[in-house]
Amino acid sequence: MIIGVPKEIKAQEHRVGLVPSSVREFVAHGHKVLVETGAGAGINFTDSDYQACGAEIAKSAAEIFKSADMIIKVKEPQAGECKMLRAGQVLFTYLHLAADPEQAQGLVDSKCIAIAYETVTGAGGRGLPLLAPMSEIAGRLSIQVGGAYLLKHLGGRGRLIGGSPGVEPAKVVVLGGGVSGYHAAEMAVGMQANVVVLEQNHDRIRDLDRHFGNRARVIQSSRDSIERYVLDADLVVGAVLIPGASAPKLVTKQMVKAMRPGSVLVDIAIDQGGCFETSHATTHNDPVYNVDDVIHYCVANMPGAVPMTSAQALNNAVLPYALALADKGWQKALREDENLRNGLNVCAGKITHKGVADSLKLTLTEALSAIAA
Repeated sequence: MIIGVPKEIKAQEHRVGLVPSSVREFVAHGHKVLVETGAGAGINFTDSDYQACGAEIAKSAAEIFKSADMIIKVKEPQAGECKMLRAGQVLFTYLHLAADPEQAQGLVDSKCIAIAYETVTGAGGRGLPLLAPMSEIAGRLSIQVGGAYLLKHLGGRGRLIGGSPGVEPAKVVVLGGGVSGYHAAEMAVGMQANVVVLEQNHDRIRDLDRHFGNRARVIQSSRDSIERYVLDADLVVGAVLIPGASAPKLVTKQMVKAMRPGSVLVDIAIDQGGCFETSHATTHNDPVYNVDDVIHYCVANMPGAVPMTSAQALNNAVLPYALALADKGWQKALREDENLRNGLNVCAGKITHKGVADSLKLTLTEALSAIAA
């Protein structure tokens, strides 16, 4: 199989679909890898580094899309990239289609085979192993960036996350106790903040309570508890995920209006539409905006800020699945592995993931039927 790795073109996205060590694995399995020139420059990998691992260097993205059987990326294809996809070509990357009807239509029109990292499931259908490493990083980053925007000269309340002897620390509220929420809480606790985690799942609440003990409060999430703790917070991290579907809007415009001026909202869930009513996606070039004097940080590719860490972590998780697709062919690989098949979002013009179909109000085609067709 010919594997194509184009350079990421989303604003301030420096990660790369395959690092040189991953290329070496594909070559060892007998596959050909085409890497666009400069694709790894954002994390200090040169074209020579890729060539030393057996890759061939392509002069343009157009050459990659024309020649490759499978495209491996990091972020969702931009409009120009969607137009270069072709029928039967495999695209393996993050998609987040529930909040992006234009991209979904572009993938449908291309008749490609679009497999989303974020909906591939773990053993027994539990967990999201290809989303988890980026969720971990985004969770940790949320406290760093939230703490930065609490600084007075950046528009914040002027409160230090960890406080000072004799002075109370910042109040940090984390909505959702999943992977990203857990790592956000862990960072906030480590920085000595006053931390509250709001979670719905009773088993998860017990796990979090056992882990954090008296270092953080873990509270049953409800409309009442969300309003109570959000209005009292200095920093709120939105970390709620429904796999493949739009994020629920847990914080209303009225709540935002009632928050203290200079408070900060960080919406990790923005790729899926965000969990604040006032959220809209931003970029690293222009990461924040204000609504009712509340700072909103809604960058849709947060881990792109630390590409050296996040590209390697993503490759570690993606490589076994990508090799299965290349070694077996996409049809056999998806038929044999239900968890990988759960990653199939679009197949030859059909929407094959229920969360995406429901969110976009489109017709769902059962994945196995689409593969067989």
